[in-house]
Amino acid sequence: MEFAIVDIETTGGFAGGNGITEISIQVHDGQRKVNEYNTLINPGQPIPYYIQGLTGISNAMVAKAPPFEEVAEKIYSILNDKVFVAHNVNFDYSFVKHALGQCGYNSNPKSSVPFA
Repeated sequence: MEFAIVDIETTGGFAGGNGITEISIQVHDGQRKVNEYNTLINPGQPIPYYIQGLTGISNAMVAKAPPFEEVAEKIYSILNDKVFVAHNVNFDYSFVKHALGQCGYNSNPKSSVPFA
């Protein structure tokens, strides 16, 4: 069984009206890290100033980053059939599932486990 440990940054607090600005995925097999993927993402909308202050990610930093659509296939292939693990699993999973769904991918992790 492999675990996808996911951390994202976003433009706001709910997936339906905000976008992902950064994603980090570390895949672990229970003994060692077997894969990783990290990228800034252009959310297609301005990042509010308070979010820039919170995350340290500015509009300038994501201006030339790929939109989620360009990295969706890679993200899906890494996450598919992995246990989705995150510090705030409901938040992170809702954004990733929504963004993948917008690109036609059905996210199907084995389960959602909070990472504390």
